[in-house]
Amino acid sequence: MDDTVATTESEASPQISVDRLVRAFLKMRTAKEKLVKEHEEEVAKLEEGLKTIKLALLGYCKDNNIDSAKIAGVGMFYRGVKKRYWTNDWEAMGRFVLEHEVPELFEKRLHQGNMESFLEQHPELLPPGLNVDSEFTITVRRA
Repeated sequence: MDDTVATTESEASPQISVDRLVRAFLKMRTAKEKLVKEHEEEVAKLEEGLKTIKLALLGYCKDNNIDSAKIAGVGMFYRGVKKRYWTNDWEAMGRFVLEHEVPELFEKRLHQGNMESFLEQHPELLPPGLNVDSEFTITVRRA
């Protein structure tokens, strides 16, 4: 497992040996992995219980034709509608967006890997408005 940590070079302490730092890092990471593994099963059981209760509350709302309820001295619950939109045909969606001039239907972000590849293949081209942020990272691996 790799752990990459971004840092500035001035954050490192020159008084502690590199050997000691790497050993401490690996020991802490192992302890963290152990804790996460120990609790994964417990968390999964809790998540399943929460899902079961949510389904029961949704059923209660449906059966009683309500959207919310207040429980005196305990709290309240309410149901809402969560919608997700996606396409199975990106070419058709792209044509639709161009035809109706609605680029706001797309999210404004760059694909990091594709942009890096493009810049490597075309070092003479720089897209207008492109910003680049670089930082040093440290990766620690077991022997």
